[in-house]
Amino acid sequence: MAAVAAPWGRQREEARALGRAVRLLERLEEHFRDPRLASSPPSMRDLLPRTAQLLREVAHARRAADGGGPEGPGGARDFLVVYLNNLEAKSRQVAALLAPQGRRSANDELFREGSGLRRQLAKLALIFRYMHAELSALFPGGKYCGHTYQLAKAPAHSFWRGHCGARCVLTWTEFETILCTCHPVESGSTGLALRSTINLTCSGHVSIFEFDIFTRLFQPWPTLLKNWQLLAVNHPGYVAFLTYDEVQARLQACRDKPGSYIFRPSCTHLGQWAIGFVNSDGSILQTISLNKPLFQTLLDGQKEGFFLYPDGKNHNPDLTELCQMEPHQRIHVSEEQLKLYWAMDSTFELCKICTERDKDVKIKPCGHLLCGSCLATWQHFESQTCPFCRGEIKGQEAVSIHQFQGKPEEATAAAEYLRSSSDQEDGEEELGQVASSAPPRLNVSPAKGRLKMKLLKENTPLAAPVGPVIAAQAW
Repeated sequence: MAAVAAPWGRQREEARALGRAVRLLERLEEHFRDPRLASSPPSMRDLLPRTAQLLREVAHARRAADGGGPEGPGGARDFLVVYLNNLEAKSRQVAALLAPQGRRSANDELFREGSGLRRQLAKLALIFRYMHAELSALFPGGKYCGHTYQLAKAPAHSFWRGHCGARCVLTWTEFETILCTCHPVESGSTGLALRSTINLTCSGHVSIFEFDIFTRLFQPWPTLLKNWQLLAVNHPGYVAFLTYDEVQARLQACRDKPGSYIFRPSCTHLGQWAIGFVNSDGSILQTISLNKPLFQTLLDGQKEGFFLYPDGKNHNPDLTELCQMEPHQRIHVSEEQLKLYWAMDSTFELCKICTERDKDVKIKPCGHLLCGSCLATWQHFESQTCPFCRGEIKGQEAVSIHQFQGKPEEATAAAEYLRSSSDQEDGEEELGQVASSAPPRLNVSPAKGRLKMKLLKENTPLAAPVGPVIAAQAW
């Protein structure tokens, strides 16, 4: 009887905790109706109701499941305990900033851009942004999927599942021990710095979502911590927990020094880097690099004269030692597959969107192949979803196609096979992918310039590229 009562008691306590969290967010929401607290993303006025609604969906799904589903260690229940405790703590920190008891001057300071209290509020807003994204990723529509969550980088996914199994969260101490089996971590200040970088929600735990973001930011996997050391710990251009507006303010002092730049993890394009820099005309621009690691973007930008002075300093660190990147993944095309393409008067390696260039990029995690130019154009004008299957794009990987060398001697037979088979997208059979619909045709031409980048203003729609080398938009 006690064994039956214990799970029921935990479910009831979880439901109460979810209800308390929703009510706490609703009370906070009232404070952010003041227009003086409006700011560029992340906006607490937007995040609070969205997080509250998602928690309601989680509560509804948990009641409907009635205790069913994966509930092992590090599963949905353990995650929610950590998440709700952290949410309550962060909400109380926000409340303390909003209503300092009997201190009118402190209250006035909160509404002044650049003040200490406003900076604290901006950091908490970033944490709330990460917490909302984490909950959305692990409980889409309120339903738990942490046990099936797919990390964007295949080596990182294999590492997590191989060492952590179906768990979606574990303590920092345990995670650090596991990480050391593959990437040794120094104790002391280095370990603390790594924790502050990975643990975006500042909960004292590490979720599979946070690890996914970290491994996307500091790719490639073989040199993961070396990349982190050189780009985050030692690089003067790295800034953490800064918003779009704060980057603008920081670079104001460097407007007379074109080539000054800083970079930060984007809070709207998670897993990607936002780079703010001073243009040759003194305007301050921001870009997100596509299809390459950050160090490669910085090196390319240095050659083009865009990224020369990190945070206005004259010394620009040498990142060339990081250029020993992972080799391109080799996609092997069998003789049977080639016959199918020959019968259609096509080739496997030809990009099926532009039909002009060869495929050289694999979308992660779905695995569809296309050329880098079409992918960049698609992401710029459409969305962060695959043009074939509409799955979320969490990353890209350079690939090279290696096909069977032979003649289309059996092309006619293959054509007969095609006519007798069901109509399927000629997507990426090598990877076992069948697209749900053909992608729209894009009017694209071969990319020009060495530095392929996309500029954004994080609270406005993206603008079309304005130049052959770099697309620019002023703040």
